[in-house]
Amino acid sequence: MEQKNRSLILLLLAVLFTMSGLDVIAQSKPNIIILYADDLGYGDVGCYGASAVKTPNIDRLASNGVRFTDAHCTAATCTPSRVSLLTGTYAFRKKAAILPGDAPLLIQPGTPTLPSMLQQAGYATAVIGKWHLGLGNGIINWNGFIAPGPNEIGFDYSFIIPATTDRVPTVFVENGKVPNLDADDPIAVSYAAKIGDEPTGLSDPQLLKQRADTQHSNTITNGISRIGFMTGGKRARWIDEDIPLVLNAKAKDFITGHKNQPFFLYYPFPNIHVPRTPNRKFAGTTALGARGDVIAEMDWLVGEITQLLDSLGILKNTLIIFSSDNGPVLDDGYEDFAVKLNNGHRPAGIFRGGKYSAFEAGTRMPTITYWPGTIRPGVSAGLCSQVDLMASLAALTGQKLSAGAAPDSQNALDVWLGRSKQGRKYLFEESYTFSIRDARWKYIAPQQTSTPDWMKNKKIESGLAPVDQLYDLQHDPGEKYNVASQHPEIINTLKAELKKLTL
Repeated sequence: MEQKNRSLILLLLAVLFTMSGLDVIAQSKPNIIILYADDLGYGDVGCYGASAVKTPNIDRLASNGVRFTDAHCTAATCTPSRVSLLTGTYAFRKKAAILPGDAPLLIQPGTPTLPSMLQQAGYATAVIGKWHLGLGNGIINWNGFIAPGPNEIGFDYSFIIPATTDRVPTVFVENGKVPNLDADDPIAVSYAAKIGDEPTGLSDPQLLKQRADTQHSNTITNGISRIGFMTGGKRARWIDEDIPLVLNAKAKDFITGHKNQPFFLYYPFPNIHVPRTPNRKFAGTTALGARGDVIAEMDWLVGEITQLLDSLGILKNTLIIFSSDNGPVLDDGYEDFAVKLNNGHRPAGIFRGGKYSAFEAGTRMPTITYWPGTIRPGVSAGLCSQVDLMASLAALTGQKLSAGAAPDSQNALDVWLGRSKQGRKYLFEESYTFSIRDARWKYIAPQQTSTPDWMKNKKIESGLAPVDQLYDLQHDPGEKYNVASQHPEIINTLKAELKKLTL
């Protein structure tokens, strides 16, 4: 009997050792979270110089991680940047532009993506937040199963805003279905012509919380008119002020439910895109009006996530990447007094331009990597692009990208982790023209099309010109002086590199 008990104890110890070993293997790969802001400018947070709005949680990431001063999204608008982030491919190769709310899925199933690569590495994957990469195959039945979508390109779980908060349909989509939908009140959506008899911003402006331009003056939901027309789905429609709370609850559920295995969370915030509708906890908390309030709200979201990771004991095994999809814009269709209340705040910092622009503020993003115990705090001036995250995270997780996958992505893992400050030799920027950078010089390709009127009305500097533009960013970071005529040799070199890249 004693020998039998001893054998049983040894067997139990062996099982426990094996289970413990499996847990160590599971956690040897860090959790990865990308916190992706929308329309957040380089100068919009405290650690990048903002004083009119407080961002203590983002600042805490920066003070304990790497704060990048020359990190970029790939394009000055949202959909193109997101395509590049998730595929490691420049958006122009996929003919990506800002999508309407009923556009088909832009990333075809079978395309190697960041989440599918991490799935192969054993990660649970989720996207929670703004999507804006299209859904379905061209005709979407919002009342049935919507596919293909995030779940067909590598995400195990998805809870998304289909396009943007200023576009219909104003409902969430969870794993291909609209939650809380009443079958007796089906959703219909049109971007071609008015449908149904619901009030619009033009027909019933007295119902609006914020007046809007003509483009944003279609169907009204929750006192806000949108782009496009919609009927039905009333029980499923979101309340704008509660969107961040809903998304954060879903993000927390995903993290908590996967705390014992490696996970990847892509968390694209709707903040600070229009319409800016801060929750009452944040309304009126800054001197910048609604735009400042939703920055403060976004900072709170960041804090809630990091605090949860800490409470679960997994913060030290989590790499957090914080950045934005394109530069800032104040007036983007709604009268929320962002211009009037700006009060000297500099959303782009010292840089010129913003959202839509070829100038630096279009793509130079506040960017932070944070991994306590692994990343040493510091500041990096390395030239970085979000297109490189796919190859870099493949290297981090021991994955080999398949032939043809992520063709524009380079392994810059040492730069992202602060081990090296030697960034890209050349960096590509896309707006309504193409630009190329090295550590010092920036070349903007000529564009014969003049700045469109809608950009002028929004007081956006497009950066478009019919001539070559060259800026010495080392001495002129604000891109005030075009020195193309003085440096033909630099122009020729950068032109040649741009041509090679865009062939």
